[in-house]
Amino acid sequence: MLRITRVEQGATLHLRIEGKLAGAWVTELEQAWRESAARSPHQGLVVDLTATEFVDLAGKYLLALMHQKGVKLAAGTPYMNALIEEITAMDVGVEGRPASQRPQGARS
Repeated sequence: MLRITRVEQGATLHLRIEGKLAGAWVTELEQAWRESAARSPHQGLVVDLTATEFVDLAGKYLLALMHQKGVKLAAGTPYMNALIEEITAMDVGVEGRPASQRPQGARS
């Protein structure tokens, strides 16, 4: 089960994710994200994973896509902090490889 709570804090919208981001719930988060972005395209967005227990591979890919599109990811548990660190370190470029695996001098 997953609960998505929208909380506006100043110029930033927070999507608080509680439960397990897996299976069909990944689609629910994607829909909430896209609706929020369409409704307020210039508003900052933070996905709060503090109360998230688990993220499957599809959820990880969605969070990586969201991060690439400028969404900030926040967490408070070691598991979620490690996941966010992994996602933010990806820096996948045009070649589809992380920056650390591209030839020197190659650009994204």
